Amino acid sequence: MHPRLRAVLAEPRAPHAPARVWRDWALLAVFVPAIVLEGIFRPDLPWRVGCVVIALSLLPTLLWRRTHPLAMVAIAFGFTAVAPFVLPGDACHMYATSFLVLLCYALIRWGSGRDAVLGAAFVAAKVAAAGLAGSIGGGEVVAGFAVMFAAATLGAAVRFRATVRLRELDRVKLLERERLARDLHDTVAHHVSAMAIRAQAGIAASASQPGAAVEALRVIEAEASRALAEMRAMVRVLRRDQPAELAPSPRVADIERLAGRFRAGPDVDVKLRGELDNLPPTVGSALYRLAQESVTNARRHARHATRIEISVAADDTSVRLRVSDDGETGVARPAGSPGFGLMGMMERADLLGGTCEAGPNPERGWTVTAVLPRAGVGA
Repeated sequence: MHPRLRAVLAEPRAPHAPARVWRDWALLAVFVPAIVLEGIFRPDLPWRVGCVVIALSLLPTLLWRRTHPLAMVAIAFGFTAVAPFVLPGDACHMYATSFLVLLCYALIRWGSGRDAVLGAAFVAAKVAAAGLAGSIGGGEVVAGFAVMFAAATLGAAVRFRATVRLRELDRVKLLERERLARDLHDTVAHHVSAMAIRAQAGIAASASQPGAAVEALRVIEAEASRALAEMRAMVRVLRRDQPAELAPSPRVADIERLAGRFRAGPDVDVKLRGELDNLPPTVGSALYRLAQESVTNARRHARHATRIEISVAADDTSVRLRVSDDGETGVARPAGSPGFGLMGMMERADLLGGTCEAGPNPERGWTVTAVLPRAGVGA
């Protein structure tokens, strides 16, 4: 077997295929009356009632075209390929059966490589059978192949684009995990260094001051407990083999550095409320990264914005970050699928057991809201 053909057959199905969406019911609402009207007002159909019944019986294949693309293609094109030989006249030659083109698109968009090869055989057999039966001429055979090929090509293009986006999202998530791992590395290294220093001091003073060794052990125990809590958070974090950044990790207090007035762009105001001094370094660093990314996005995408407000409020169990602007919400700030920057923010919040959401305000502007647990340890 040729290596390229083997690679095509080994291609898995596209992930996250939706079962049914509102567009499927909209298609049924359009094609059902179209089939019925064509059966009523088209006098050249040889078997009007049979044509309408056959077309309506094949229409539900649209509902399962994503989850079972090969089976739907086999049912629809297999039946229409055999129909000209066993039914009177051209019982399936209806304009409304153009919905079969959607099955070709779904076959390539959602099916596996093996499904695509087998389904293409069914499609080719249907068009060829129609030509052999004399229901369509040679030019229509060529046109039929061209239409089916165009639908398959469109499905392949959309599938490739979706695959590229998924890979980019995975890259963004991995990069965010790496950044969080570096912050955790700095925190744990700080605790371990403190334990080593206290142990050395206890050993040096143990001869003259026996109580100093006991005090050193208590400090080491406390540092070890904090380091162990931070290590638990690293279980879900992936890190590639790259040198760690030497710059210190930012903290909650560093968010105030984002405030100020700038020559270009909106002003940034920062408000910090609650007990924020004893937050774990991982939580403080995450809050700063989320605020920094939110401000960057607002300055880049918020049209005609004059003000960006950053609010950090802490209570006994969690810390809430809110970043909002007063810009216009238009095509530059879509409320649909999140971009790569927002996906990275969501990934960082999720790793720490929190949440991060973003969307337009009811009247004007855009708001990013993140809630992180004070403990900073993901579930």
